[in-house]
Amino acid sequence: MCAGWCEERRTSISAGRRRDKGKGLDLPSWVCMLFLFPALWGQVSPQCPDSCHCASDTATVLCSDAGLREIPEGIPPETVSLHLERNFIRNIPESAFSDLLHLRDLYLSHNRIDSLSSGALRHLGPELRLLDLSHNQLRQASREDFGTTRAKTRLYHNPWHCDCTLQELMETLNLEPETVNGIICESSVRGVGEGSRWEDPGSLGEHAGQPLVKLLDSGVNFCSLQRKTTDVAMLVTMFVWFFMVIVYVVYYVRQNQAEARRHLEYLKSLPSPRKTPTETDTLSTGF
Repeated sequence: MCAGWCEERRTSISAGRRRDKGKGLDLPSWVCMLFLFPALWGQVSPQCPDSCHCASDTATVLCSDAGLREIPEGIPPETVSLHLERNFIRNIPESAFSDLLHLRDLYLSHNRIDSLSSGALRHLGPELRLLDLSHNQLRQASREDFGTTRAKTRLYHNPWHCDCTLQELMETLNLEPETVNGIICESSVRGVGEGSRWEDPGSLGEHAGQPLVKLLDSGVNFCSLQRKTTDVAMLVTMFVWFFMVIVYVVYYVRQNQAEARRHLEYLKSLPSPRKTPTETDTLSTGF
């Protein structure tokens, strides 16, 4: 609309512009420039999520301390560094970063993240160098959640439950050496024979409060503990099943014996048949 108006004005004053050629630009030209400049700027300026600040020169998106409760939409796809720390984010959906193919640094520390959707971080590109998930509420995570990322990863200050799945994850990720000792087991899987039958089943386990890396270095293998626990559970289940089969067989035999005894007693209680005189004479004559 503005362009059409400007074109019309240019046509109507073309004669006057030739007369005043040496006097500089006329007023309508300046007006057109003032109207067109914001429109053109809106077309070339990058998108930026609400409550965030985008620095196009460094491809950095700053959403720190923004009171966010979820990953914002509209993050520019050319983003290289994304700051989402110190918010109230609880979950990372699967497709949250699928369009950020150039992302190198992802800061998610000091949130309330307690779960990762399956494959939530799988879409992160190979250019990712740093992944910060420290100071959250993560208890469990698996290799499938992180995909094949080789970025330096921070996982300290989370209430981890140490088990075989977490052990396998630690052996896969490229953990930051300076913070690896901060990965503490708030609870752990219970080994075979650990505790007594009267112990609270909600107890934290033998390795609670200890750094996971030191436990693994000392020879603790949560995967073997889990396998032993599974084997014992299977043996107990088989024993219970076998015991139930034996009990049923004994019950079945006893029931049959009782039934046979009652039937025999019934037969004994029946009156025996008496021989008639004709049958007796016939037998005597035959002899």
